[in-house]
Amino acid sequence: MRSLTLHLKILITILVVLGISVTAYQIFVLGIPVTEDATDDLWNIDAKVEFVANPKDPVKISMFVPPLSRDFVSLNESFISNNYGVSVNRTDGNRKVTWSARRAKGKQTLYYRLVLTKRYSGEKVKVKGPTFRDSIAVEGPEKIAAEALLAPIRQHSADVETFITEAIKRTNNLNDDNVKLLLAGDPSTPHKAKIVELLLSIAHVPVEKVHTIRLVADQPQTPELWLRSFNGNDWLYFNPETGEQGLPSDRLLWWTGDENLITVDGGKKAMVTFSLNNSEMNAIRLAKLTDENTDANFLEYSLYGLPLQTQQTFMIMVMIPIGVLVILILRNLIGLQTLGTFTPVLIALAFRETQLGFGIVLFTIITALGLSLRSYLEHLKLQMLPRLSVVLTFVVVLIAAISLFSHKLGLERGLSVALFPMVILTMTIERLSITWEERGANHALKVAIGTLFAASLAHIIMSVPELIYFVFTFPAILLILVGFMLAMGRYRGYRLTELVRFKAFLKKADQ
Repeated sequence: MRSLTLHLKILITILVVLGISVTAYQIFVLGIPVTEDATDDLWNIDAKVEFVANPKDPVKISMFVPPLSRDFVSLNESFISNNYGVSVNRTDGNRKVTWSARRAKGKQTLYYRLVLTKRYSGEKVKVKGPTFRDSIAVEGPEKIAAEALLAPIRQHSADVETFITEAIKRTNNLNDDNVKLLLAGDPSTPHKAKIVELLLSIAHVPVEKVHTIRLVADQPQTPELWLRSFNGNDWLYFNPETGEQGLPSDRLLWWTGDENLITVDGGKKAMVTFSLNNSEMNAIRLAKLTDENTDANFLEYSLYGLPLQTQQTFMIMVMIPIGVLVILILRNLIGLQTLGTFTPVLIALAFRETQLGFGIVLFTIITALGLSLRSYLEHLKLQMLPRLSVVLTFVVVLIAAISLFSHKLGLERGLSVALFPMVILTMTIERLSITWEERGANHALKVAIGTLFAASLAHIIMSVPELIYFVFTFPAILLILVGFMLAMGRYRGYRLTELVRFKAFLKKADQ
């Protein structure tokens, strides 16, 4: 017995831990929303390209566009132009769109439109980058100044991250004579980044420039320069002005390198303006779109990967254990008397079609009439199988009559009674009549009311949209329910109704 108890405890622990672990993985690692009404940001970015074309020259405009290989995923991408050919190429980790035309005249306007959303955290994109670079050639006073700056940088750093941070801070100290020499009167951010790159190259630390767009709605945006270096596992991003490490979450990487955002052949006065706006979309719907537009498997191994019709079936099926749990608590802990465990659950499922109020009325009417018929058949001394057959046929006829009557009265809800489980009703009638004969009318009535109450409560709980979504999205939660059911299976204590029953005996004992 002791070994059996230990075995049960181990089994319960395994089920509960497994259920919690899988659910936590889905929520915290995969990023699956906990509620159905959870939304995620959807960003719409427009890049407007304007230039003046040379009348007699072919036109070729190239512009960097986001690679979308890290934190964001594209849901839609459009290249809008009039009589221009469009091609997209990928080089050195960048993507570049090229518009081309044989002839163009006057002011030209092109558009690049991108709809994107955050990439889910469960989608880990493998990255790689250089871990060594050759020194940039420098001679004369510049070499001496660079080496003078490197000495304290090495002294006050412990790894690549702190080395780069220290180099940026030293470069931004405009009171240092060595910095003044290297900047040569140009304290702009791009020039500072160039000096940082020089210092790091001497130490053989690779670094590259990255240009980002800040995701802020309804504000003019210009590309923002950052520096990044690969530490062997991941890219480290640095602010070239402050040395702060870590790229903010609202930054979209647009392109890397020293090249300009746009190059124009056959034109002049090129200008790019950005406009952004954001909206919200249901998180699960957005996750499905993400799966469709990428090679991600965010929902591949979830119930959302099933066909839509099958999903609707499973939304009902996964709630059956919830209904069973409700009945189990009502019977084992409270002491409510019902016709078994599954009969109330099946009746609760039938209420999904008839709705609760109408379903209770129909159940009461059909059961009462069925009991009357069963009582009459009892006088005929029929065997059980023929008796059940007659009752079943009577239930079918009665359902048909109620449906026809409801239709004539304009009560379309009554038509749904045809979906009421006829076999369940028939067996309910049969079991109630047997209970009536064996235990009396009062007990049969008590059991019928208990069954109807349990079915109604189970239906209400099983119909909660938030609960349906949660169990369907995180089906591993059912393992926790199984563990709880196993624990309740060894409960031998008093039920709530028994405490009320035995209260009188306790009073007599005290007297």
